[in-house]
Amino acid sequence: MKNTLTNNRMSTMPVMNMMSADQGDGTYSNPILHADYSDLDVIQVGDNFYMTASSFSHVPGLPILHSTDLVNWQLIQHAIPRFDFEEYNRPQHGKGVWAPAIRFHQQQYWIFYGDPDKGIFMTTATDPAGEWSSLHLVKAGLGLIDPCPFWDDDGQAYIVHAYAHSRCGIQHQLNICRMSPDGRELLDEGQIVFDGTLDHPTLEGPKLYKRNGYYYIFAPAGGVATGWQTVLRSTSIYGPYEDKIVLQQGDTAINGPHQGAWVELASGESWFMHFQDKGVYGRIVHLQPMTWKNDWPVIGIDSNEDGIGEPVLHYRKPNVNRESKMMGLATTDEFDHLQLGLQWQWQANPSKAWFDFQRESHLRLYCLTNDEVTNTAIYTAPNLLMQKFPASTFTASVKMDVTMLQSADKVGLIVFGQQYCYLAVSRTEHTKELAITLVVGDDVVETTHYSVVDSVNEVLEKTHYSAVNSTDEVLGTRHYLVVDSTEEIILQVAVSEGGLCRFSYELVEGVVQHCEYAFQAKPGHWVGAKIGMFAHAESNHSNVGFVDVDWFRVTV
Repeated sequence: MKNTLTNNRMSTMPVMNMMSADQGDGTYSNPILHADYSDLDVIQVGDNFYMTASSFSHVPGLPILHSTDLVNWQLIQHAIPRFDFEEYNRPQHGKGVWAPAIRFHQQQYWIFYGDPDKGIFMTTATDPAGEWSSLHLVKAGLGLIDPCPFWDDDGQAYIVHAYAHSRCGIQHQLNICRMSPDGRELLDEGQIVFDGTLDHPTLEGPKLYKRNGYYYIFAPAGGVATGWQTVLRSTSIYGPYEDKIVLQQGDTAINGPHQGAWVELASGESWFMHFQDKGVYGRIVHLQPMTWKNDWPVIGIDSNEDGIGEPVLHYRKPNVNRESKMMGLATTDEFDHLQLGLQWQWQANPSKAWFDFQRESHLRLYCLTNDEVTNTAIYTAPNLLMQKFPASTFTASVKMDVTMLQSADKVGLIVFGQQYCYLAVSRTEHTKELAITLVVGDDVVETTHYSVVDSVNEVLEKTHYSAVNSTDEVLGTRHYLVVDSTEEIILQVAVSEGGLCRFSYELVEGVVQHCEYAFQAKPGHWVGAKIGMFAHAESNHSNVGFVDVDWFRVTV
């Protein structure tokens, strides 16, 4: 059933996907970003706002987002194009960039972040949308995380940071060190300025500010999913610090509203951005109004007048004294340019051998073997090309030309987390035939489910076999089916509320086949589930197979 699917197939899918919290009437709804930008930090420079967030081991890393109103955001750059560490040529799930802080000082943008296994790093740029400097190791050490720099009025510089108990055995404590004004080294071991063991356990993610003669440390506590926002204040940078809970879930549905950034506008308004852990979707971004009472911040709305704010779901937009454009984060990619959209990330440092744009308006993914893969399980494959879940419900589709697949090659659409599922097209031993497979796996095992019918809904011949590893342990049963070769195929997944995923495919124009199996997406290691593509070879060939991707489209 060889055919050509037209470019406007599945015409309900627009070329661009606009998702915005901006209601168009001077108000916004939370979350402002239903995407996994965890441990975020935000600054204002002139009329512009810039955000960064944790990216862990995904490459490129350290995202830079831009807004003019704190509600509408665009991804404009990544500060880390690749890691200069050999181990990041392979996936390092959950490691890498933890809880960065972004600042503007002496006409320069600075980002500091902690790598729990290496230490505190710093990078700078004069243009946040441009090239950032190579990473500089400010302080080596295990468990040094969540650093935030601070330059005081007298020219002295400091850094406040937390600790990763899993690496150094310390938790609940915040440490302040003197720092060289150029941000390149710490001048002492610092001193513990607050211990939250009793009242603010799991104290971390500190951000240091100064206002009205007080030093303020904004720090989340209580755990990622169930915690609250704590603020510490003192008239001395080394304390002693008073503590107060200023934002908590209360009677709302917003669990664990904490860890983020305070922004003060030229209009005098204060706002606070934070994340909410939403399981499979990762840590999504909220914006809260903020007021000051007796030199303490109140974040959100204090509806019961207990002095502790609760999150809002709908509110008027910040007063930035200018018009702003409604926009949403990019998700769809038509591959019309000779580079990937900024929404894409790899699982490790990318290789030029993985992809190119030789065919006009197509992304070419090469089918390569992976030494880390056992029996085709791809949990450790570095060349998965993926992006964040963009909404609570959405549909993602990819159109592929699979003509050049070699025997035992497979390409597909994947939903990835600590458990993953993909719908794949593979070339059988008879190179003129294709197999359609639905596979569920994790870091240990893959199980394959097949459900393939032809254009008239007739079930084709079915064969059964088992995949067995080197120790003869059965990995799973494959229900195997072949179909005639086709040049083009559309793979699709519909994600419903809660992350339930249903896959389908289209071999013949207008005939969509649905896979009966429904997969419950799972979060990754410290991150939400991701959606994307892959190309893989189970064995080496003299001629490397590849797939040409015409487009990847997302609708909400």
